[in-house]
Amino acid sequence: MPAMSGQTSSGSRGASYESVDAQYFEQRGLKRYAGVWSLWALGVGAVISGDFFGWNFGLATGGFGGLLIATIIITAMYLGLCFSIAEMSAALPHTGGAYSFARSAMGPWGAYITGLAENMEYVLTPAVIVVGIGGYLGSIFGTPTEWAPLWWFGCYALFVALNVMGVETTFRFTVLITVLALGILVVFWIGAIPHFDLRYALGTASGHEAPEWLPHGVSGVLAALPFAIWFFLAIEELPLAAEEAHAPERDLPRGIMYGLFTLIVAAFLTLILNSGIAPGAEVLGTSEEPLFEGFKTIFGDGIGAKALALVAVTGLVASFHSIIFAYGRQIYSLSRAGYFPRRLSLTHPTRKTPHVALLVGAALGYGIALLIHELGSDHPVGAMLLNMAVFGAVIAYALQMMSFILLRIRYPQLPRPYRSPLGISGAIIALGIAGATLVALFISNDGYRWAVLGAAGWYALGLLYFGVYARKRLVLAPEERFAEQADRK
Repeated sequence: MPAMSGQTSSGSRGASYESVDAQYFEQRGLKRYAGVWSLWALGVGAVISGDFFGWNFGLATGGFGGLLIATIIITAMYLGLCFSIAEMSAALPHTGGAYSFARSAMGPWGAYITGLAENMEYVLTPAVIVVGIGGYLGSIFGTPTEWAPLWWFGCYALFVALNVMGVETTFRFTVLITVLALGILVVFWIGAIPHFDLRYALGTASGHEAPEWLPHGVSGVLAALPFAIWFFLAIEELPLAAEEAHAPERDLPRGIMYGLFTLIVAAFLTLILNSGIAPGAEVLGTSEEPLFEGFKTIFGDGIGAKALALVAVTGLVASFHSIIFAYGRQIYSLSRAGYFPRRLSLTHPTRKTPHVALLVGAALGYGIALLIHELGSDHPVGAMLLNMAVFGAVIAYALQMMSFILLRIRYPQLPRPYRSPLGISGAIIALGIAGATLVALFISNDGYRWAVLGAAGWYALGLLYFGVYARKRLVLAPEERFAEQADRK
């Protein structure tokens, strides 16, 4: 390890920096590869599993109408969020993403509380997805539920290895699997249209019940917000690829917005068509393989449906693979700057991938999924993990919107190759919706509250680690240097 000496930097706002030699960053180098369509595929691929699994739990908490309204609200939030992130990513093209935006706007403490929240989101989201993969594979091959952790372990081992192999391999596979996943959704949408009957979505297919758009009232809409987020969660990961993109100032905004508009179309088609065919919203509300249920309606419950469901796993695989990329880069960035233990930022000497961060993130995600599985619950493991991931996500969203507003006010002359057409107003709307969703996590979903409280405890311990130890041992990584220089102006 390189020699270091303590050095307090002016403008560090309660943090101390240690000097490092050139070897420190040589051991932490990345490789540029991605263009705009690779970035689009990374963004869409990270989220596309939301159309295959996870969103449907919102049918149980809010009913079809409640989830539909929640999805409209969340779409508005992501429009404000993504336009703002597109602007910040072009102006601050560092691999830290949310953390680097907050570092420039709010100092080291703001950087850490934002980065830690996003870290929870990205470590837990693959755990949610791998539970979905295990559910699909278990249904297809008829394995007992006790085997689920074995499916999870095998998926983590395979896709962490794929991400370690190199950025070229990662992005090429991402493009392929994302296009395939979208193709499967298109087949499902077209096949579902002849079977569509709104009564299945409203739970009135037998003709005896009175239709209820909001069976749980306004509280059902609030309870459905975390599950509506699952249609879009992780599109904001794209700035993490800034130091691996050829032209981040130009391509990151395009990749983010093209990806978001793709996901908006997919979200509403999936919600309406999957809910509106047999077996209907009531069954889908507790299913771990909702698209498989729909495929059985379209093609029959036979070998053909199982084959299509096996193909449908590619949607989950696309997101699992892409978010493993995201947590690897996010842990890498925070540890390179000293917010997390520095050894986590070491990159492979020949492949230039953050192999240590990838392995540690996988161990955390798998361990938490296994713990919830072993403890047992009346609610699906995936839904428990989803609420924990959303807890981190909405905190990170709110803080990024605060960063956007502060950057607009404090640094009006900062070069901005791309500017959000929604401006500060869009950021305020996204901030408000994120805040409302955070409150809803604690007051609306009684069955998931203990999982959210567990996530809050994890977050509190992370803040204690920074306050007691890490803030005194930071490193002037590229995003730190930018912020320090800006503070002195």
